[in-house]
Amino acid sequence: MASGLTTADSTAKLLSDLKIDAGDWPPSLVKNLHLLSPDQIQLGKMLLEMGQSHLFQHWAEPGVDDDQKKAFFTQLSKLNSSYPGGLASYIKTARELLADSKAGKNPYDGFTPSVPTGEVLSLGDDNFIKFEDVGVKEAKNAAFVLVAGGLGERLGYNGIKVALPAETTTGTCFLQLYIESILALQEASSRLTQGTCQKEIPFVIMTSDDTHTSTVDLLESNSYFGMKPSQVKLLKQEKVACLDDNDARLALDPHNKYKIQTKPHGHGDVHSLLYSSGLLNVWHDSGSRWVIFFQDTNGLLFKAIPASLGVSATKEYHVNSLAVPRKAKEAIGGITKLTHSDGRSMVINVEYNQLDPLLRATGHPDGDVNCETGYSPFPGNINQLILELGPYIKELTKTGGAIKEFVNPKYKDASKTSFKSSTRLECMMQDYPKTLPPSARVGFTVMDTWLAYAPVKNNPEDAAKVPKGNPYHSATSGEMAIYRANSLILKKAGVQVEDPVQQVFNGQEVEVWPRVTWKPKWGVTFAEIKSKVSGSCSISQRSTMALKGRDIFLENLTLDGALIINSTDGAEVKVGGSIKNKGWLIERIDYKDTAFPEELRIRSFRMEKKEQLEETYSQPGKYTLKP
Repeated sequence: MASGLTTADSTAKLLSDLKIDAGDWPPSLVKNLHLLSPDQIQLGKMLLEMGQSHLFQHWAEPGVDDDQKKAFFTQLSKLNSSYPGGLASYIKTARELLADSKAGKNPYDGFTPSVPTGEVLSLGDDNFIKFEDVGVKEAKNAAFVLVAGGLGERLGYNGIKVALPAETTTGTCFLQLYIESILALQEASSRLTQGTCQKEIPFVIMTSDDTHTSTVDLLESNSYFGMKPSQVKLLKQEKVACLDDNDARLALDPHNKYKIQTKPHGHGDVHSLLYSSGLLNVWHDSGSRWVIFFQDTNGLLFKAIPASLGVSATKEYHVNSLAVPRKAKEAIGGITKLTHSDGRSMVINVEYNQLDPLLRATGHPDGDVNCETGYSPFPGNINQLILELGPYIKELTKTGGAIKEFVNPKYKDASKTSFKSSTRLECMMQDYPKTLPPSARVGFTVMDTWLAYAPVKNNPEDAAKVPKGNPYHSATSGEMAIYRANSLILKKAGVQVEDPVQQVFNGQEVEVWPRVTWKPKWGVTFAEIKSKVSGSCSISQRSTMALKGRDIFLENLTLDGALIINSTDGAEVKVGGSIKNKGWLIERIDYKDTAFPEELRIRSFRMEKKEQLEETYSQPGKYTLKP
């Protein structure tokens, strides 16, 4: 600072250089302007114009807390740059949405619901096999995006959710299952299309401050589970500013007056992150055609991907929502076509508690009811999306990746004038179609729930409170669902699989099927699995079978016990004859018993490995195992 100039003089010069009249600015901010860069001063000006002067009222005299004041503006700059349109846009949208919320405005006013078009598939029939074949061929032109910003706290697990074992027979965690599934699709796609060299399928993981470091550690300590590190990209979502009132005044952290309180914005951020990362154009230029979005703890998902991708390719859907049959009033959103009186239309997820009143208000006096199939005509949304890349890029270029947001304030009372605690804007990945033009081809693919959907999201106590007949969505039910799906697939392929028994774990009654698992590369499609099973094969309910290799063939196998086969690529193993041993038992454990690790406690059981036949084939060649 030049000698002879006071801080006040230099501030005045700075303001005149920036052509800013700070006459009505809070004196506490004006006195401290010399701490800020010109860009930060412009940001401060914008915030004051947007009614945010309360942020600076409590600022200390210059020389006190100066580092904290600078840190405050560093945080503001980050919040401003990480949101499409910046903080001005965030505050403007928040005011509109908060006014609508206070007025009790119905977002569906003027819209009439109808059933959209889509495909309903059944595992193993001709249609399913045809779509699977198309889907596997298309897989080399896909990119996969996993939204994994959440911790497992709601599950009673302190780590990141993708580190949880999907099942405890092999201990394979969700992230490993997903990566091995993508690699299996990559290999199968290249094989079916006679590709000379395998085209690498890109894989993006959206993380958050909560999960980023742990996700990197999980990948690095497991050599990326066999994927090339260059194939995997992590994009970290930032939080958004909290709002204190209906005027959308930004909330200060209750413990630090130089910090804005922030909360997660929701998984809808994935679209703006992909857009700003530049990855979409890189994929497009390398010939990719599809982007497949999925969530962090559904162990069945990849059984549904090939056929769904085949539907997208055959029907040329710009957006394809994976769905399951839904019972009327079941607590899962319904995929619905909404047509407005002004001619606009969209195909979108409507939450179950909004679908029934919407139907009643538009000429369906019974509301959300089952049709002749025994299910609601509106399929259940499971938040897995397949988007065609070309139209997706075009749309994001218009929107910058911004997704239609919503706000859910908890009001103190019926006057709706003040909040119990600060709120924030939120957005959901599946709301992407809300901004699409009517010409967009938006459809759905329905698969049986047992094949496609078994999310793990509830802790044992919450799961035990679920009304009878409704899904538990716990670690217990998620693991049992994998064994059920694999058993039913083998049954469909001609294996005699003994019926399950009902057992109760942690107050949850589940079907216990034979503990059948396989590496994704053993069977990418139903046709491939069927080709690996021949003669008369049978598996007893108490059996365990883990097939860890690609070319393992079951021929006239009778299994009553535990069988583990490990084989390298190029080792062709024929397994037959009668295999009987003491096997593995399912041992109940109490979820409060801290002698066991959390990932077992949340299931309430563990595998007691009494006896098994385990064979390993580490060299290529032809082998027969026939005890």
